[in-house]
Amino acid sequence: MKQYIIRRILISLIVLFGVSLLLYTLVRLMPSDYVTLSTSTSQKMTDEQRDNLRAIYGLDKPIITGYLDWVNAVLHGDLGTSLTRNRPVAEVIREYAPVTFSVAFIALVLELLIAIPVGILAARKQYSRTDYFITTLVFIGISLPIFFIAAILKRWFGFYGLNVLPVSGMLTARVNYPEYMTWAKFCDYARHLVLPITCFVLTGVGSYVRYIRSNMLEALGSDYVRTARAKGVSERCVIYHHAFRNTLIPLVTLLGGTLPGLFSGAAITEGIFALEGLGNIALTASYMADVPYLMGFNMFLVFLTIVGYLITDILYAVVDPRVRLS
Repeated sequence: MKQYIIRRILISLIVLFGVSLLLYTLVRLMPSDYVTLSTSTSQKMTDEQRDNLRAIYGLDKPIITGYLDWVNAVLHGDLGTSLTRNRPVAEVIREYAPVTFSVAFIALVLELLIAIPVGILAARKQYSRTDYFITTLVFIGISLPIFFIAAILKRWFGFYGLNVLPVSGMLTARVNYPEYMTWAKFCDYARHLVLPITCFVLTGVGSYVRYIRSNMLEALGSDYVRTARAKGVSERCVIYHHAFRNTLIPLVTLLGGTLPGLFSGAAITEGIFALEGLGNIALTASYMADVPYLMGFNMFLVFLTIVGYLITDILYAVVDPRVRLS
């Protein structure tokens, strides 16, 4: 077990290094750089001044040299300074991560609360009208792009419909709240997050329903389920205490890969609803070729991805001792 965990950690470190090199190379190979994009409308800016700015920002260095400097800074705890926000990247991530995480985590909980009973119901009613109805809704939710659903929700509940929910921002602009959290401020936050969370749930719940349905169908066709039914065990006990419990391990594996998604945010959704989240900031940074922020943000997600799958692998080894690396 100890050797298994050590090997997984070493492999994770190698993957982290390889991905960081690939990301830095791709970011630096963008068609333009921050200096060119930020000074494109300035008629008085000379080429010499632009070259001086590139030297200040470190954009004139070869890719390998720049990457080694970035790695050295990261090892000393410095992710660099965002060029678009003129603030340390770590500070920007620390400030806006709670917004992204809150929206994604609430949406994930709601998706599971909906997907688990619906997926079990679809498996129990296989090939029935209920199953076909659920499958149809699932495919509609998976197929429709999130910006289309966001536009419909904004039209129904905001602009021309009921006009009961705000369609942009985090707080009402005309209300002055104190810096600390109050009940009124919390309720205002909640009202502004209803539509974004609904978009996440409608587009994400379908994948979990399909996954749970397929795993439940496999479990319900197993010998131990037939044996339990032959012994007279109640159907509820067969479903939830025998079949569903054996689908939890694959579900844990699936959830392990969702850890980075809780912080990455959805740039399109956050942009549509004007949420100050990491995804929206990353989209702006990509437009402006903000190398430090793009590297810091993406490596943050890579780290979370590796940690998520590492935890999943360790839990697999704990649950099933046969799981070992050859």
